[in-house]
Amino acid sequence: MSIHKQTKAKKVTTHVLQAMKSRGEKIAMLTAYDYSMARILDAGGVDVLLVGDSASNVMAGFETTLPITLDHMIYHAASVVRAVDRALVVVDLPFGSYQGDSKLALKSSIRIMKESGGHAVKLEGGQEIGESIRRILKAGIPVMGHLGLTPQSIYKFGTYTVRAKEEAEAEKLIEDALYLQECGCFSIVLEKIPAELAKKVSEQLVIPTIGIGGGGDCDGQVLVTHDMLGITKDFHPRFLRRYVELFEVIQNATEAYISDVKSGDFPNDQEQY
Repeated sequence: MSIHKQTKAKKVTTHVLQAMKSRGEKIAMLTAYDYSMARILDAGGVDVLLVGDSASNVMAGFETTLPITLDHMIYHAASVVRAVDRALVVVDLPFGSYQGDSKLALKSSIRIMKESGGHAVKLEGGQEIGESIRRILKAGIPVMGHLGLTPQSIYKFGTYTVRAKEEAEAEKLIEDALYLQECGCFSIVLEKIPAELAKKVSEQLVIPTIGIGGGGDCDGQVLVTHDMLGITKDFHPRFLRRYVELFEVIQNATEAYISDVKSGDFPNDQEQY
């Protein structure tokens, strides 16, 4: 299967992502939390793997991203890094590891980089976390921003609905995006905001934007892999495209295996020593 206009870079770096934006090549980003899945996604040619705090939901079964810890994130990130040959690995700083304390933010980021081998960190928020972002960047650690719907602030918002529909919030988002770029962030995720606003931000920024529910004019797209593969069943936002329904595939395979074991069909003569 041919891949349209895919970068030939042997190793994707922040510099490669910037070059991709400059020549109009879209950036493909997916989440990964374990070695086996990350190996498949990297072999498939994904540009960026996000070790997302969404692991709290899809791997641990929590309702929100808030419970996952820095130790958990480092464990997941290290597993992903060991699998990857090409993709840039970005690791979420989890809730409580950077908000309100720039020294803690730097300490958390250093732990991620040293203990997992990740290539960059991602933080949610704009000017209110500027001190943390600047301190991390001064230490030489690349930072990806995240604006719009910020799941770590779900109890503040009280809903997962589209953000920045009102003019004041939209203007604040644009200001924050420009601020993050000025700080030195190499990219910004734009989550669940109006497509027209995401287009406006993407056109104003020199650095790439990655959309999740931000429309097709972002410089790249990201989905939670478990959603994209249909492993999760109860999540149906408008922006999600399921490329396969693995829940049913895996369930059917499990049922067939159980049936073969119960009937004595497995293992057969060729499957034993």
